[in-house]
Amino acid sequence: MASKKVAVFDGDVYLTARDEGRGANAVEELNKEGLKPKFHQLDIDDPSSIDRLRDFLQKTYGGLDVLVNNAGIAYKVASTAPFAEQAEVTVKTNFWSKLNVCDKLFPLLRPHARVSNVSSMASNFAMKKCSKEIQDRFTDPNLTMDGLKQLMTEFVNLAKEGKHEAAGWPSSAYGVSKIGVTVMSFIQQRQFDAEKREDIIVNACCPGYVNTDMSSHKGHKTIDQGAETPVMLALIPPNASSPRGQFLSEKKVAQWP
Repeated sequence: MASKKVAVFDGDVYLTARDEGRGANAVEELNKEGLKPKFHQLDIDDPSSIDRLRDFLQKTYGGLDVLVNNAGIAYKVASTAPFAEQAEVTVKTNFWSKLNVCDKLFPLLRPHARVSNVSSMASNFAMKKCSKEIQDRFTDPNLTMDGLKQLMTEFVNLAKEGKHEAAGWPSSAYGVSKIGVTVMSFIQQRQFDAEKREDIIVNACCPGYVNTDMSSHKGHKTIDQGAETPVMLALIPPNASSPRGQFLSEKKVAQWP
């Protein structure tokens, strides 16, 4: 019987974490599975931390082949934090900080680099609760990154004023933040295509409902299962035509929104 070919990344893989102790523990656990990741501290909400990672990668490797943008936060359903706070804090980390990582690391991407931006099906659900006008703005094929930034800023400002629902926005800070991540990915691919940088592919994806601290361990997927789609996108072979600038779930291109 013919063996099934499995894509393998021939290079160093870095795991990052805000807390160095927890990051070291994660590396130790992965080593027990026969994996050999390296570690570098990274707090995406701290611009200087991103700068240190960028400078390290540039000095040590001269470039970057794969970026899996997985960092994110979510308030618990039972949180009593005001929605204005939830909107500002969630969008800051999940959209603005993730975009900042991209802006600082994208200049390091080498030909055939792959970017896997971890979003969520929550972006789809939130989009369906947006007004038709807002949906049209997000799905405009000519939307620029500046235009997307304007939309995300508008949501947070309206949330602070308690006017977001009246203006056609949903009351899901996490969902809107993930709309930002998904649409950001579409725009990034258009930018790379326009710049004609050689075979750089960006996709957004949903890992599924995974059993982690973030889901209060209610997720039905194991961590390994949750990693399948992001890793698949990180290992897209050279010069592939698809998936490219799309949103995926369960290792398949999903309808969005």
